[in-house]
Amino acid sequence: MNENGRRFSLQSKVGSGGKRKLAGRGRAQREAISFAFLFCGILLLFSAAPLPAQTKNSCLACHSQLPDPFHVDPGEFEQSIHAQKGITCVTCHGGDSTSDDLAKAMSPAKGFKSIPARAQIPAFCGKCHADAAYMRGFNPSLRTDQYSQYLTSVHGQLLAKGDDKVAVCINCHGVHGILPPDDPRSSVYPANVAQTCGKCHADADYMKPYKIPTNQLALYNTSVHHAELVDKGDLSAPTCSTCHGSHGAAPPGVQSVVNVCSTCHVFQAQLFDSGPHHDAFNSLGLPGCVTCHTNHGIQHPTDAFIGVDQGAVCIKCHSTGEPGYDAASQIHAQLVKLDTSIARSRDILNRAEQAGVEVGPATLDLDQARDDLTKARVSIHSVELKPVDENVNAGLKVTEATYKAGQDALGEATYRRKGLFISLAISLIVLLGIALLIRRIESHPQE
Repeated sequence: MNENGRRFSLQSKVGSGGKRKLAGRGRAQREAISFAFLFCGILLLFSAAPLPAQTKNSCLACHSQLPDPFHVDPGEFEQSIHAQKGITCVTCHGGDSTSDDLAKAMSPAKGFKSIPARAQIPAFCGKCHADAAYMRGFNPSLRTDQYSQYLTSVHGQLLAKGDDKVAVCINCHGVHGILPPDDPRSSVYPANVAQTCGKCHADADYMKPYKIPTNQLALYNTSVHHAELVDKGDLSAPTCSTCHGSHGAAPPGVQSVVNVCSTCHVFQAQLFDSGPHHDAFNSLGLPGCVTCHTNHGIQHPTDAFIGVDQGAVCIKCHSTGEPGYDAASQIHAQLVKLDTSIARSRDILNRAEQAGVEVGPATLDLDQARDDLTKARVSIHSVELKPVDENVNAGLKVTEATYKAGQDALGEATYRRKGLFISLAISLIVLLGIALLIRRIESHPQE
């Protein structure tokens, strides 16, 4: 077969549909080749373009090699909130960070400022942080009254009198590695605040001139507040700055401590203000809240906290025969009564559930009794027996009903067991009868 014949044979085999496929395949190949050339051209273009030059920083290059106190860790600075926001060395210190010439880099003509004295640091930081217009460019919601508040604080007032041992900005926030307060690595992250304050306030030698206790951190570490904040991770739990403030730190006075506690414990404060303890404490000069709960080492209150038994706070002020003594005894008895009744109902419901009886509704009802007990425990801040009785009696009605439900459930479980035993017994008797019948038939076969 000649060449024309072979070509004609191939075309015949391919047919019209094959021609379209070959044409489409060719077009796709041409497009792919064109895209590859275009992509390679773009790569060549970008590879030929010069990369943007990094801004030179002779400050870090030099200070990263110097010993303390002039050493600056470049890694820490790069992770700081200042570096993240574009604040560089020259923003705070002035000078020329692009020059390797020390005289030019630290030239006063370039605005260079040497390390500020401790007494100058709050104002040094305040140049930016107290400038609302400037700070708005970084974070519109950031407060700019930190410096003015600091001046009113115990720290600020002592600094103004020449005491340079008191805390200034860098003692709490750090210097070049400052991190935002929501960063868990930050020294002012809620879970780290107590340790930050404790660097000074737990140092007996450092605090000796001030003649104030230095056991606050140790006590706080045993408190329910510390347990909630650090152990359980509840960042809303109180730490030093919650009660004392931060930049305007000042210990709360006797008359303001209730207001401090009531920022969280609102209802308890209202009950305290409505009760007889409010006027009595004021007349005796006793601070509310901390008189019974203490301050830094606040423990989780229990029912043993109130009453007349050993360890109760009531007997610190009240003696046998006084109305307050009797009221404390009755309140404690009521709380224990409801708590015991709840435990009794919970026990019988658990046993019924383990026996396989549905007790879900009664278990849910028992939650109401627990709520009533919580209300009763809160209402003791009024030190009045009536509201305690009202909540306790409401809870007792619930526990009576849930205990009855538990009894009925156990009765049903017993009934089920008896029915099961009877059914099994009847089944065994029937099976035994059938076996005997089969045996009899087998022993007397019909001929």
